[in-house]
Amino acid sequence: MTFRMLPALVLAIGAAALPAAPALAQVTRTKSNPESPIASTATVPPGTTLHFISGTTPSPLDPAKPEDLGDTRAQTLSVLTKIKTQLEAMGLGMGDVVKMTVFLVGVPEKEGRMDSAAMNEVFRTFFGTAEQPNSPTRSTIQVAALGRPTMYVEIEAIAAK
Repeated sequence: MTFRMLPALVLAIGAAALPAAPALAQVTRTKSNPESPIASTATVPPGTTLHFISGTTPSPLDPAKPEDLGDTRAQTLSVLTKIKTQLEAMGLGMGDVVKMTVFLVGVPEKEGRMDSAAMNEVFRTFFGTAEQPNSPTRSTIQVAALGRPTMYVEIEAIAAK
């Protein structure tokens, strides 16, 4: 062995002595009610990267009619589809979402109360399904108004991977 080979030998021995990097732990979630579309808790392990999705609002049903955003059901579908697209562009999916905050405006057909049933109906198609079993923690808040008079839904999310 020559003196020039010594650094390579030292590096090889040192690398062999290092323990293998442990696999990253997964996010753990619990549910108080197994039928609920949301998790009660989500624990994000060290080394996880958090991704924050700003409040996302619905797109018009028809671009020629910018104020026609549809009802709470249609708006929730629009918003969750947009969030899904944003996550996929970052190499993530809806199963990586650990926290959501949903802002709902009261609607006339519910005498000014939020239509949480319609929102939950759509929410259940994105979370807790056979194809995507993970559910995020979530807060749902009724607000007086959002950015436009016919806007009933805004959702923000935190994903972890």
